[in-house]
Amino acid sequence: MTERLLQFIWQFQYFNANGLYTTTGEPVQVLYPGNFNTRQGPDFLEARVRIGEILWVGSVEAHLLSSGWIKHRHQRDPHYNNVILHVVWTDDGRRPFCDIPALMLQDRTAKLLLYQYERWMNSRAVIPCAGYLKTVETIKWTAWKERLLVERIQRKHELVCQYLRQNNFHWEETCWRMLAGSFGLSVNAEAFEEMARSIPFPLLARHKDRLCQLEALLLGQAGALKGYFSDEYPIMLQREYRFLRRKYALAGINTPLCFLRMRPMGFPTIRLAQLAMLIHRSAPFFARIKESEGIGELRQLFRVTAGDYWHCHYVMDKASACRPKNLGRQMINNIILNTAAPIVFAYGHLHREQAYMEKAIDWIWQAEAEKNAITRSFAVLGIQAHRAADSQALIELKTRYCDQRKCLDCAVGHSILKRSRS
Repeated sequence: MTERLLQFIWQFQYFNANGLYTTTGEPVQVLYPGNFNTRQGPDFLEARVRIGEILWVGSVEAHLLSSGWIKHRHQRDPHYNNVILHVVWTDDGRRPFCDIPALMLQDRTAKLLLYQYERWMNSRAVIPCAGYLKTVETIKWTAWKERLLVERIQRKHELVCQYLRQNNFHWEETCWRMLAGSFGLSVNAEAFEEMARSIPFPLLARHKDRLCQLEALLLGQAGALKGYFSDEYPIMLQREYRFLRRKYALAGINTPLCFLRMRPMGFPTIRLAQLAMLIHRSAPFFARIKESEGIGELRQLFRVTAGDYWHCHYVMDKASACRPKNLGRQMINNIILNTAAPIVFAYGHLHREQAYMEKAIDWIWQAEAEKNAITRSFAVLGIQAHRAADSQALIELKTRYCDQRKCLDCAVGHSILKRSRS
């Protein structure tokens, strides 16, 4: 039993409410359990409870033990002056000095509900309620995925705002840093973002017409030009980088690039070369992204191929079978979902221009579903992602609810627990 589970049981009244009595024997009738409070103060506000013959309106506080009131020093906090009922799991005899009625729920809650919750909390499964997912009605899944998508959009909007504050609300600088993070994917996102922070966007814009200088800047700042090379091209990049580093007094990054367990097409050297080509072709980014109409135009913007040297290389000095290093459709999809859509949505929200917000949401609905470990885990359980809106929702569910075992805040977990309460 946890305090959060007790709050959940009270909030949704998942206990036997027939013949309720306080710990001192007064009859209790719950007319409204109150609004769950996530801020400072009692757990529930504006509750309505009839105790004996009197109708009380006020707050409700929940603790596992009746002594929790004293332990948390609520008697000294004026926020708790309006508490009308103390809901406890167990009455350990140590009650508040003030005369607040207490209601004990331990003997009134279904054991199956408690067993189910305990299993989820102790489960080592990737998705704790995996065996029950298909029992949840389609309409509930649809509504919950829509809510999850909204939560993800809102969270990314806050992230964009955080970047903007760091960059003095410079949209192009913010877009540049977000793009770099998207190119790094989860494995190298931190290194790519640190590299982007070390190269201001105006400096990139100054050298956008010289692809070799862009590659030198990106690869050099990321630490990929260290050591000795025999090929003429990396030697030239190294020479260019040394000159530019001295000219602009650039400081290198501390986060190393990761190549381990990656497919060659995803090597950071290839991604940096592709990013350099994107700057060469399309900078400034934000203006072009913002004014893109359909998702097809946006895809075309990001459809780039790394420079000629990389046709026959994945890393410096090691020749490979020749193959143009195009930015793949799945990678473009990732950039749209993690950079283009969030930043355009944030722009529309901050400038109160609904058209841009709607455009960003349309891109998410039109984009292809992501294929990754999370979407595959749900697919095995019969939950398919048909479009990016679905996959984004499932990623939010996995990372923000399943991983953190927030089953009580999840509509799917709630639906399953609701069936086990009787």
